[in-house]
Amino acid sequence: MRRYELADLVATAALAEMLAPRLKAGDVIALRGGLGVGKTTFSRALISALMRRETEVPSPTYTLVQTYEGPAFPIFHFDLYRLEHPDEVFELGWDETQDGLALIEWPDRAGPHLPGWRVDLTLDIVGDIRVATLEPRGEDWQTRLHEL
Repeated sequence: MRRYELADLVATAALAEMLAPRLKAGDVIALRGGLGVGKTTFSRALISALMRRETEVPSPTYTLVQTYEGPAFPIFHFDLYRLEHPDEVFELGWDETQDGLALIEWPDRAGPHLPGWRVDLTLDIVGDIRVATLEPRGEDWQTRLHEL
C-alpha cells in the first residue's frame, strides 16, 4: 500500500497522469472516497491521459457508465452509486470490460462481481491534506506500480 499527500487537485490530476502509462487492457481501478475528495478530477485526468488528448469526461452519475474508445484499449468509467443490487452491473456492459480498463466509482456496489485482481485507490481529505492511498491487489500490479 502506498500513501500520497496531494497538495491540491492539480496534484490529484498529476497522480492520475503518472498512473496512466502503467495501465493495460483488462485492468480494474476501484476508485473510493466520499463526495468532494477529487474522484472526478482523478477520473478526468486519467481518461484524458489514456486518450492522449484533452477529452470531455462527463460524470457517469446518471448514465452509470461512460465508454471511451482509447487508442490502446477501451475505457469504461462506471459510477455504481445508484445500483440497487450488484447483479445490475451486467446491464451496464460489465462483461465487456475484460478487453479494456474499468474505472469504477463506488466499487462496493458491485459486491461479489468486483474483481479481486485490481488496484484500490482511495481519495480522502484528512484535516487540510488531500490523501491518496493506492493498494495494488495482485503481483503484476506490485511490479508495474513499483516506481510510482
